[in-house]
Amino acid sequence: MHFDWTEEDRAYRARVRDFLHRELPPDWPEIARHGPGSRAQTDFSLEFCPKLAEAGLLVPHWPEDWGGADRPTWEHFILGEEMWAAGEPRGAQYMNVNWIGPTLMRFGTEEQKRRYIPPMAAGRAIWCQGFSEPNAGSDLAALRTRAVRDGDDYVIDGTKIWTSYAGMAETCFLLARTGGPESGKAGIAIFLVPMDTPGIEVRAIPSLIGHGDIHEVFFTGMRVPATARLGEEGEAWSIIRFALANERVGIPRYELSARVLEQMVEDLRQQGRFDDPVIQSRAGAAAADCEAARMLTYRVVDGKARGAAPGAEASVARVAVVAAENAVMDFGLDFLPEAFSGGARPAYLSHHERAIVTGIAAGAAEIQLNLIAHRFLDLPKVAS
Repeated sequence: MHFDWTEEDRAYRARVRDFLHRELPPDWPEIARHGPGSRAQTDFSLEFCPKLAEAGLLVPHWPEDWGGADRPTWEHFILGEEMWAAGEPRGAQYMNVNWIGPTLMRFGTEEQKRRYIPPMAAGRAIWCQGFSEPNAGSDLAALRTRAVRDGDDYVIDGTKIWTSYAGMAETCFLLARTGGPESGKAGIAIFLVPMDTPGIEVRAIPSLIGHGDIHEVFFTGMRVPATARLGEEGEAWSIIRFALANERVGIPRYELSARVLEQMVEDLRQQGRFDDPVIQSRAGAAAADCEAARMLTYRVVDGKARGAAPGAEASVARVAVVAAENAVMDFGLDFLPEAFSGGARPAYLSHHERAIVTGIAAGAAEIQLNLIAHRFLDLPKVAS
């Protein structure tokens, strides 16, 4: 079995790195420290992503009809690795590239596609996803936000929480219940909602993981036209599964972890401390976790490149990524705690903050473990 990249892949990776070297400003590490939801990084992304688009490096894997170049899935993933390792200069727009755009291409009406996809392909659109609620985190079937049909409109009431990028977003990919509580997943619908719609209130949640990254969003008597619904009532769950499968492997967090680990090892060498066998062993274990996460993610990407539907392997890869990020974070805190204060190593701090929420964002690790037990290992739900 051959795991190496082709010459074409290497040339593409070099092209992306050259672009980043040319376009990222000297103060980029400080901008990136604030998180994708911050004003600084959002404003930067609205300048950076149009340049990416012009260079053919924003959505190359998309169809030509929607601004892409029909390039291979692997090129998209190389692009994601390099962007994430650099601190994600696309900001919140990575969601458009990875899953919102492809989801609209597959399930949207022609009107929805024409309205929303071109700004994404141009690098000028900020979205948020209205999924989690105070009593429905990773268990989306428990959500309570209601959408009641009223003639040609829906009236939506409810609350979302932990909503990434809502403070800067122009549009929300919103889940709401159109059926009763007993309908479970079958009673959910998706709405594409402009964030300036009357009846929306956004409140930032102060946190350790970035400036402006997460919010509460309140919907009070918000009225949207039925044409804002994506798909049919009751079809939402199949759409969500498609979207989440792309999201869960669409962020190659292990790449940043691996590069931060390399820098940590170099810092320890410079201090004359890396000859300690305990440190060497821990560094090796963390590096192995990063490579395991990479290989398991590549398995999912390979299936996607071959046209296979995403399955439980995406959850396995997701859990492996959580383990890798935590291993690198723990290594740094144990052996280089002084580097996490004072701003000398902003990449360490960025990685640390992102690692804190890796096991929660895009589906809690515990939920992923349940999915692995049920769908991958075929274990019974109740032990006999």
